[in-house]
Amino acid sequence: MTSPVPAVAAALVQAHRTQRPADAVPLEGLLQGAGDAYAVQDEVARACGWFGNAVPQYWKSGGPARDAALTHAPLPPQHVWPSPADARSAHFNLRLIEAEVALRLARAVTPQDAAALTHEGAATLVEAMTVSIEIVDSRWQQARSAGALLKLADLQSHGALVLGEWQAFAARDWNAQTCSVQIGDAPAQVFRGSQSLGDPAWLLPIWLRHVTRQGATVPRGTVVTTGTWCGLLEAKAGDRVRAVFEGIGAAEVQL
Repeated sequence: MTSPVPAVAAALVQAHRTQRPADAVPLEGLLQGAGDAYAVQDEVARACGWFGNAVPQYWKSGGPARDAALTHAPLPPQHVWPSPADARSAHFNLRLIEAEVALRLARAVTPQDAAALTHEGAATLVEAMTVSIEIVDSRWQQARSAGALLKLADLQSHGALVLGEWQAFAARDWNAQTCSVQIGDAPAQVFRGSQSLGDPAWLLPIWLRHVTRQGATVPRGTVVTTGTWCGLLEAKAGDRVRAVFEGIGAAEVQL
C-alpha cells in the first residue's frame, strides 16, 4: 500500500505556500496513527525549510488528561514572537487563543536522559518559565471538524506563539495558579488551576522521549509550551489579546 504521508504532506505544504486551506475530506482516514501524523510534520518541515538539520528550538505539547495520549509539534521559528507582538500583518485562517505556561530547558537532554526521566524529577531540567499565548490556526478548510490525526499532522493546529519575559522556574501550587485572558474590549476571563495535567512540567518526560526518539539530543534552551489554561477562546482580526498569570507575568499580541 502506498504511504499516505506524502499525500497529506503535499496538501499541507501547498496550504502553507498559498495561504489557502486544503480540503481535508479526501484525506480523512488515510493516516493510520500518530506515527503517520508525525511523519507528515517532519515532511512538511523539510519541504518548508523550517529547521534544517537542527532539533527545533520551540515545541508545543499537551493533552486533555494525564491518562490520555499527549501530542507534540515543532513550531516554525518565524512564527514565535516576543511579547508584546504585532500580528496584524500575519496571515491566519482562524484565530483561537490558548494561554499557557512555557518552559525552557536548563541543559541538553540525550535519549538516555529522556528514557530515565521521571515525572517527579522533570522539574530539575527547567531553568525558566514564561507566559505564552498560542494563536491556534488550521490549514484545513474543515478547521473544526477535521479528524484528530489530520490536526496533529498540521502541527496540532498551531498558528503562532507569543512569549513573555522569562523568569527563574520555581515550584508553585499550580492548583491555585490564576490566569486571566482579555480579548479585545470584552471583560477579562479568569481561570484557576485549570491546566489539564495539573503541572506544566509533568509532560516533560513524555515530550522529551518523543523529541529524542530518533536519537537526537535536545539542546539546552529548547522551549516547550505546555497546554492551555483557558480552553480555546475566540478572537478576530483587530483584537488585542493579553494573558496574565499571577506571579509569573504576562504576554500580549495585537491581531
